[in-house]
This record gives sequence, structure tokens and C-alpha cells, in this order.
Amino acid sequence: MKTALTIAGSDSSGGAGIQADIKTMTANGVFAMSAITALTAQNTTGVTDIFETTPKFLGEQIDAIFTDIYPDAVKIGMVSSAELIGVIAEKLKAYDAKHIVVDPVMVATSGSKLLRDDAVQALTEKLLPMAEVLTPNIPEAEILSGMTITDAAGMEAAAKRISEKYGCAVLCKGGHQINDADDLLWRDGCGKWFHGKRIANPNTHGTGCTLSSAIASNLAKGYDLDTSVERAKAYISGCLSAMLDLGHGSGPMDHMFALKGEFVRE
Repeated sequence: MKTALTIAGSDSSGGAGIQADIKTMTANGVFAMSAITALTAQNTTGVTDIFETTPKFLGEQIDAIFTDIYPDAVKIGMVSSAELIGVIAEKLKAYDAKHIVVDPVMVATSGSKLLRDDAVQALTEKLLPMAEVLTPNIPEAEILSGMTITDAAGMEAAAKRISEKYGCAVLCKGGHQINDADDLLWRDGCGKWFHGKRIANPNTHGTGCTLSSAIASNLAKGYDLDTSVERAKAYISGCLSAMLDLGHGSGPMDHMFALKGEFVRE
């Protein structure tokens, strides 16, 4: 069995963060492992508190994983401090980590900034150049490119600039009223659109975590990047189409919509 590691924060309500990552990786047929950057008290209506792990303990988690069960791919989610980012970059370089997928969680869906300025600088200087692919949403792509994005051409220009700046592939995600379900993959000087069908489901908590984890899972299994993105988009469409409805806010998706067998029967 192939393996994948998620380095991200914990979502106590189970819809995003490492909980979404582990569910996604399991549903996509790889063995999931985690290194937790922070604990959060949150639910479908918002985050009420964050308890960040120490750089030393995060490093020890990563050491424990790589020295025993070497991951075939690594997904990195929200990391809120420059110190933690530095530890991650140092460890991944030391272990020559493969298939690094970075979901640069910088801006909340509400538009709130999630990273301090020093963390943004550490992310761009240390972590992004190590990635095989970045998966920014529109606001994050605007920050990384220094450009304003209002249409498909803007997505292409921003993705091109980010890809050239950090030397990696960029999956610029639609949404935010621009090409709602269409994503653009830019690498090696050219772009490819992945078209998706808009699914009328308000419960989208954890979609970014889920997509990046699904891409990492498929890279771990040996698929090329284009195929990994295509399969990840199909998976997340299935999660949304299951129309799970939990909580009082923007609820989670059904990550295990395709799970069959005697132990899941009611």
C-alpha cells in the first residue's frame, strides 16, 4: 500500500484539516499519516481558538514518520508561523521528501488573513520552492502573484507568474465567482483547464484540504500530475454530490461517499 503524510492543523469538527486529509487519503486508497501543526476549536460556524504545537514537537512528529514509514507523497496545509514553516522545510529537505503538494492556506473563505507577514515570507522563501504543485484559491493566488484576478485571463497570468517565481506547477482554483468549478493547472510554461460542473451544495467546509489531499494521494499511487488533478476533481465532485448536511453553518462533505462493505451498512 502506498502512503501519504499530511502536515496540517486539526479541525475538531472533522470537516477540514487533518481529519479531512486522512478521510480523503483513505478514500483514495493510500495509508494516511499526520504531523499536526495546531489544534483548533472549530465547527461549521467558525474557529473559536487555536493551540499551536511547538517547532520541536512538530519536528519530532516528522522524524517519527520518515524514519519508519516513508511517505510516498506529502500534503502541507495550514501552518501559521514562520518557525513551524522553517522546521517543515528543513525536515522535508533532509529526508528528500517526494511529491510535495502545498495548499497555501493564507486567506479564509470570509476573506480574513490567516498568516502573519513573517509566516507569509517564510512560506514563499522556504516551502513553495520545494513543492511539486501549489493549490491556491483566487485570493491566495492574488497574494502570491501580486496581481488582481477578475477573469480567466487573470487566472492564467497569475498562475504563470507564480509558477515561474517558485519553479513548480500551480493549480489555480476557480470559485470566488470566477470560473466557479473550473481550475487551471500551469506548469512548464503552459496551462491546462480542468472543467467542472457547478454543484449546488452550500456545505463546502474543507474543500481545499480535500482537493490537495486527493492530488497527493494520486501522486503517491504513481499517477502523473494531470491525471492526479483530474481524479481529485472527480472525487471532490462525488463528495459534494452526496449532499451531506451537518451542522449549523457551512457543513462538511461526505468524504466516504463511495465506501462500501458490511461495516458501513446501517
